Amino acid sequence: MKFKVVVVLVFFSLVILHSCEPIQTIPARPFIDYTSFTVFDTTDLLGNTVKGGRLKFYFEDGDGDLGLPVPVEDVNFDSVNLFLRLYRMNNGVMAPATDNDPLKPSGFRIPFMERTGQNRILTGNISVDFMYLFTTEEDTIKYVFYVKDRADNLSNIDSTSTLPLFYNGIYN
Repeated sequence: MKFKVVVVLVFFSLVILHSCEPIQTIPARPFIDYTSFTVFDTTDLLGNTVKGGRLKFYFEDGDGDLGLPVPVEDVNFDSVNLFLRLYRMNNGVMAPATDNDPLKPSGFRIPFMERTGQNRILTGNISVDFMYLFTTEEDTIKYVFYVKDRADNLSNIDSTSTLPLFYNGIYN
């Protein structure tokens, strides 16, 4: 009888030990990877037909502190954590857009995300929508972008493919 109890205890102990996986670790510095950019027709708040764009990218954050809480009145509070730099095709060469370019984005805020428990790794996909009020056939752009987490860790820098804004489609 004692032998059966010992065998059962050893068996369950082995099952429990084998089922416990080590906690996965990745760097605390965020990682991003461009997935696609979609250009499409849409309407603005006033019902005007405009071009829309949707940037999609994959992210990983090893310490799970990506995203910002709801902004407060504190002027020192960061309200932007997705930074974009616009490039325009000019005579066949991609060059940084000027500060007064009408297509230039100002930056975006990734909402607060938090994991609880021992595994704090955050992974997923983020989509960001743009609205272009004025486009012409010559408007060909590219975005270079990165994110910053709450510990001020900057991600790698990634970029979109070349985007002809006048033509609808998905650009990988």
